[in-house]
Amino acid sequence: MNNAPTNLDIADRLDEVGHLMGQQNGHRFRVRAYHRAAATVRALPRPIDEVFAEGGLEALEALPGVGESLARSIAQVLVMGRLPMLDRLRGESRPIRLFRSVPGIGPVLARRIHEELGVETLEELEVAAHDGRLERMGGIGVKRLTGIRDSLAHRLARIRRFPPRGMTQEPDVAELLDVDREYRWKVGTDDLPRISPRRFNPRGEAWLPILHTRRASRSYTVLWSNTARAHELGKTAGWAILYVDGKGGERQYTVITSQFGPLRGRRIVRGRERECLALYDAMGETVGTPPSQVGARARDSAREPL
Repeated sequence: MNNAPTNLDIADRLDEVGHLMGQQNGHRFRVRAYHRAAATVRALPRPIDEVFAEGGLEALEALPGVGESLARSIAQVLVMGRLPMLDRLRGESRPIRLFRSVPGIGPVLARRIHEELGVETLEELEVAAHDGRLERMGGIGVKRLTGIRDSLAHRLARIRRFPPRGMTQEPDVAELLDVDREYRWKVGTDDLPRISPRRFNPRGEAWLPILHTRRASRSYTVLWSNTARAHELGKTAGWAILYVDGKGGERQYTVITSQFGPLRGRRIVRGRERECLALYDAMGETVGTPPSQVGARARDSAREPL
């Protein structure tokens, strides 16, 4: 592989993730895992890109201290030259340039994908290309959509072990809404570290709260949306972006307060409205019941942060 990142390059990035996560009150186990993986990569007697070229993700996972999640992180650096997790912890975001590198996606469409769908990585773009979100944006014909899917499948084949649809152990909406509730509660009590995003932040202010938390075997990183659309609509303290890293890879979810229909005024996971409606119904709410009249747990999930 020409111009592949060196072992030292990758180890430094993994160490930086561990360092930033530690500063941001991340789980100690994850912090140690990144530092341990960095030490393993730094000490390898041969280039890690050769290990990956010969054995794929399985070969990376077999390295001491490198499991599935860290193997994917290393592969992302080797294949795409960037580590999305590190970008988020730094407050950086360069998805538009990344999307423009996909045949069939120009600058206008790349910007729309990022700002309207909240997509940031090629893996997330591939999921959107298969679950209908990209098609529903309009202006993308069948031939163009097929070309985007094929290009992404070819490009990501080396770092994917599971298909883009039906990824295993997707968290249910109750868990996602509970993580959203924790984030908003800690934002309201000023109990979270804040980072300085590069975009839409000319003064370099540390305004964006970041949460690292866990549910069972899944690790979450949560931030307010920092897209142009969120700024335009005044939702930078209302749209929560949840990144979950678990079995089968990383997924992204957006939690908002619904403005329409029977879920109006309640927190919902965008794209999973039916499941949210079923959840609220199971909690004893009736369609159209104002959030002010439901139980304490439902109120926590329904209200915007103060």
